[in-house]
Amino acid sequence: MADALFVVLRKIAQSLAEGVLDKISTEVVEAAPILEDFEHSMKQIEGELSMLQAFIGQVSGKKVGDKTFDAWLEQVRDVAHDVEDIIDEYAYITVQAMDKNSFFKRKFHQIKNFAAWQKFPSQISKVEARIQRLAEMRNRYDISVGEQGRSNILQSTNQHFLSESAYLTHDSEIVGHADEIGRLTQYLLEEKQDRTLIAILGMGGLGKTTIASSLYKNQQIRTVFDFHAWVTVSQTYQVEELLRDIINQLIDQRAIMSSGFMTTSRMRLVEVIEGFLRDKKYLIVLDDVWDKDAWLFLDYAFVRNNHGSKVLVTTRRKDVSSLAVDNYIIELKTLQYVESWKLFCKKAFRALKDSICPENVRSWAEKIVAKCQGLPLAIVTLGSTLSYREVEEQEWAFFYNQLSWQLANNPDLSWISNVLNMSLHDLPSYLRSCFLYCSLYPEDYKIRRNLISKLWIAEGLVEDREDGTTMEDIAENYLTELTQRSLFQVIERSAYGRARAFLMHDLLREVTLIIAKKEKFGIAHGDAGMTQITHEARRLSIQRGAQSLNSLTSSRLRSIILFDPEVPLSWIHDALSRFRLLRVLCLRFADIEQVPGMVAELYNLRYLDFSYTKVRQIPASFGKLMNLQVLDLRFSYVEELPLEITMLTNLRHLHVCVIRDIQERSLNCFSATKLHGNITRLKNLLALHTFSFNKDLASQLGNLTQMRSLTVMNVRQNYIAELWNSLTKMPNLKNLLLFAYDTDEILNLKMLEPLLNLRIFWLAGKLEAGLLPAMFSKFQKLTWLKLACSGLKKDPIISLSHMLNLVDLLLFGAYCGVQLTFCAGWFPKLNSLQLVDMEYLNQIEIEDGTMTGLHHLELVGLENLKAVPEGIKHIRTLHQMFLTDMPKGFIQSLQGNKNHIVQHIPNIHIFDSDSQAVHNFHVVPFVSNKFGPGAAKHAPTNWGSSGT
Repeated sequence: MADALFVVLRKIAQSLAEGVLDKISTEVVEAAPILEDFEHSMKQIEGELSMLQAFIGQVSGKKVGDKTFDAWLEQVRDVAHDVEDIIDEYAYITVQAMDKNSFFKRKFHQIKNFAAWQKFPSQISKVEARIQRLAEMRNRYDISVGEQGRSNILQSTNQHFLSESAYLTHDSEIVGHADEIGRLTQYLLEEKQDRTLIAILGMGGLGKTTIASSLYKNQQIRTVFDFHAWVTVSQTYQVEELLRDIINQLIDQRAIMSSGFMTTSRMRLVEVIEGFLRDKKYLIVLDDVWDKDAWLFLDYAFVRNNHGSKVLVTTRRKDVSSLAVDNYIIELKTLQYVESWKLFCKKAFRALKDSICPENVRSWAEKIVAKCQGLPLAIVTLGSTLSYREVEEQEWAFFYNQLSWQLANNPDLSWISNVLNMSLHDLPSYLRSCFLYCSLYPEDYKIRRNLISKLWIAEGLVEDREDGTTMEDIAENYLTELTQRSLFQVIERSAYGRARAFLMHDLLREVTLIIAKKEKFGIAHGDAGMTQITHEARRLSIQRGAQSLNSLTSSRLRSIILFDPEVPLSWIHDALSRFRLLRVLCLRFADIEQVPGMVAELYNLRYLDFSYTKVRQIPASFGKLMNLQVLDLRFSYVEELPLEITMLTNLRHLHVCVIRDIQERSLNCFSATKLHGNITRLKNLLALHTFSFNKDLASQLGNLTQMRSLTVMNVRQNYIAELWNSLTKMPNLKNLLLFAYDTDEILNLKMLEPLLNLRIFWLAGKLEAGLLPAMFSKFQKLTWLKLACSGLKKDPIISLSHMLNLVDLLLFGAYCGVQLTFCAGWFPKLNSLQLVDMEYLNQIEIEDGTMTGLHHLELVGLENLKAVPEGIKHIRTLHQMFLTDMPKGFIQSLQGNKNHIVQHIPNIHIFDSDSQAVHNFHVVPFVSNKFGPGAAKHAPTNWGSSGT
């Protein structure tokens, strides 16, 4: 580092003035020993941080309830933060030293040239001393780290207690899950000779153990089996203990004592159980299984004897449930609200006649039940706790308003946090940090894969394996793991089944957020009464009450994520001046028109988001943000980027988009952002949207071989071949949006190679001779296809019918003919069909057996389609139909003599494109899906009409 710094200093000195070179040379010579020692120390301290982080990740959550250990570990975290501060400050000054305009002219030009560097050795010495004291403290207070201590034993005992408590639940107290219990009963009673493994899967608190207990005690089921055993496995199981527990329940106690089974080896225990069960029909319940490896020995012990034996497993993990063959898996879901209310009243008002909720507390009771989001554990625990309180509105209101505090501090509610936290404690360190991060989102927030993965990467939470796998792929795998551990619910999938949005149960979020705050990982500001944040957390999400924010006293903030658009502009400027080491700055929705000047000084930034703001211009000074990975300017007013953006060689995602027509019925529905300079240096780019291309850029694209998602605008025929040649050099390209220069530009794609890996393709512009090019016959992987303004003269449906994986098909002004025909067997996976603005179309033939899975049909601006297509009656899966700007004759036939054709469709919506209704049905969902809750209320109402 020292040699590199000398070179930089000399170059800058030469550019400043005469005589400066001699002065700086003298300073360099004097500082050389300091810098060389510092370089060595920095390498040591970076290694120390890696060890600290690995240690914290290994022990976090493993010794729950040990207050001495917790206090010591908190100091270890503080030291790790100090080390991280030193490294981040070093990175900041290193980049700043290369920025002669902001640093050398203001700092290095003065005598204090090396003041910034000279402070590091003393800081490192202090950290090393603190680490030494922590080691001494551990010995002094006999703090155990690796071995299982008293807290672990208590945790294991607590898990058994929770399991046994659920086991003792009366059947009369079970509410809901009738279908699941019925199916499980059927599985247990069915006459199948093979031993059957059945799994009950679901998040903690859903009632898996309660249901398993109900079945295990059911006399109709018990009489079918010769022997029964119930074993709680838990997170801290020992194989020998499990086997002995089973033997205790299966074999006579006198036989056990005389045989010495309880002191024998693991394999001998397996043989004993196997021998005893060899000719028996048995039912064994394995409750609370966390690790599929536990099954390895039990599989041998539970003999396959063709007597129709059953093994019932309860688990939170999908990999464990997958041990069940032939899909004998029952996945529990949360209760419906009606069921939740019934269960809550049974617990909270059990002393009242018929357990009816008194009117004076009804509104608060409903809020509490809604907060539980159908989780039986929470409903039962909160209801039971409230049953001992006075039925007075003030007391219930206080309880609800303090629910977060209650969960963290009220012993009566510890059952909830204990059960939910078990899943968190089971996570490996790399998943634990990522899950803590998700708790910073607002409650009921739709966590989108594309956004959260970028934030995790920017925060350094995702491993870079350097094996050709992108960090985005690894982040997606993390999300999959969290889902398979029942910590997330997938609520939205892409056209090809890829999980796209996730939801965290609100109470799980609450208990996780408590841990995130305790460990100084992050805090969520959402209390309108909070005016100052003093907690030294690394991350801050502002969810609501932003107007009450005054200032921050923490010096360690690395991330600011904005969810409340009402944050004062003065607060933003204050925060940016205080926290120069920020890695993540998300000002989405902020009411700002200009980029704050301090942003360009945040040299450590990885993630920068000004989407959905009024920002119009990006300054050239952004070229200094050399660490930037994500620049998101969607829904802003930026239509041109400075040349300096092409200097940001670490960029992975660059999104710029001004939307002019949210219904996307016009060719220029997006603006074509101008990007100056040579983009060949942006070799790490994975996504580039939405840019105006020319011949030079078309050829430069070929250097961006990592590209996965791309939007090109203003495409002309004279360089389409060169552009396409560049695209063929992108083996991972999955999403391509290609727009012609204007409605008169004719694109000839006949001789071009197909892009075989495309999943999403949007082609807008006239096609040569009005025909689909031959390459379309090779698009076997396409799941989403939109053709717009194509000028097709021949019915395109037959040319697309081979696309068996197509889920979404959108034809916007694509066809000039009069008839479209959908034949039987075509489009078996199609979920959504949109036919828009085809002015000559007057007939749509739909045969029985086509589009057998169609869920959504949209007909827009089909001026000559006078009658409802008869074939719609064959599509029994249709759930909704949207009709916009359709002829009066069509609407009259729909509501009159053709009504029988659509009577099976539960949701039919009829609009005019300039109505408020179309704004609510198109604009609001569009913005909410793209940018999350809260964005829709800021969407301009005039975006509902085309061509705006």
